[in-house]
Amino acid sequence: MPDDATPDPYTDPLAFGQRMQILRTRRGISRPVVAGLLGMSPSWVKQVEAGQIGMPKLPVILRIAELLRVRDLSDLTGDQSAPIELFVGPGHTRLPAVRDAVNALTLSGDREAPSTEHLAARLAKAWAARHQAANHRDVIGALLPGLIRDAQLAVRQSESASSRRGAQAALSEVYSLSQFFIAYQPDPALLWRVAERGMVAAQESEDPHAIGVAAWLAAQAHRDAGPDHFDAADSMALEALAYMERFLPGADDRVRAIAGALQFEAAYTAARRGETGAAWGWWDKANATARRLPVGYYHPVTSFSQAIMGAHAVTVAVELRAGGESVRQAMGADATAIPSRPRLARHRIEEARAYHLDGQPETALATLEKAHKAAPETIRYNGYARRIVLEETESKAPARRQRAAALADQLDLLAA
Repeated sequence: MPDDATPDPYTDPLAFGQRMQILRTRRGISRPVVAGLLGMSPSWVKQVEAGQIGMPKLPVILRIAELLRVRDLSDLTGDQSAPIELFVGPGHTRLPAVRDAVNALTLSGDREAPSTEHLAARLAKAWAARHQAANHRDVIGALLPGLIRDAQLAVRQSESASSRRGAQAALSEVYSLSQFFIAYQPDPALLWRVAERGMVAAQESEDPHAIGVAAWLAAQAHRDAGPDHFDAADSMALEALAYMERFLPGADDRVRAIAGALQFEAAYTAARRGETGAAWGWWDKANATARRLPVGYYHPVTSFSQAIMGAHAVTVAVELRAGGESVRQAMGADATAIPSRPRLARHRIEEARAYHLDGQPETALATLEKAHKAAPETIRYNGYARRIVLEETESKAPARRQRAAALADQLDLLAA
């Protein structure tokens, strides 16, 4: 390697501080920002990165890993003996079959494609099953291979422009469902491939709802890729909102709901940036949109509804690192109004983050146990939940350490 080349922390044996500095720089995060989010001084960060202070204790390492969106803890610590993936869950047993269906060429004409009405009915049942099942990835993972192949075939066998647009809308929705299954599994290339195909199919369909859903998912994918991609996340959400503006007068509930979901994505990204005013401003817009929906309405893809806005407020406060406000929002949110088991579990995880941020680790663990009860596969694949549980397995309080260890065992968190 040339003397002036930047070392790669994923391949070269570097000290913890060097790895931290390189990963921080790659994420485009300054020392003062990292210091502020850790509750430390910029000089402390500088000393750690310079090797003047030794490796911090596990709770601090885990907070650093979360801030830098480190996928595998060993990438930060350099310890390859027990890799622990934080933001990538274990590969699901149904992942290979879903991957094969996505990668297959549907060229054969030896059978007739199902109608778009038939595909729509199957998709409706699939979304309902996803919301109702505790192990929702297993349920939709079983349905996806057939749905993917049939939707691709329906596009290929379309005989008119209108039927092709309808088939493209169905295919885009199938890819949207696929993203819920593939997210946070160890195949990011597959996730991006599905996201891009979903966007292409949505654009070909010229359906504002399909375009909105595809943009909503793409915005999340960009944001989860780190600060360097926040602008792309904003662009995706705002361009989709601008496109949908002309359809909103007289639009049905699902189109209004996806517009509200996109407004919240803008709030979420602003909160990740630490832009308090913009984050709550966009939340207010999303809340106003939600209030124009029927009280019992619940969007099957995004979960957008009046019922979800309290959960969204918790997320904004947590991402802004406002511990007291996060807890206040958590206490005010009505979790019982969320009918979807995986979305309820996600909300419980956000509540746990709020309590942990506010220095209430016992309550955070109890809330994560509720998340596990609602939907085990949601918490198992969630990096924030994994980080909290791992941190509390090192607690000095024996009862808390034992409770965290039991939850870590349920999640197979420390399995090699």
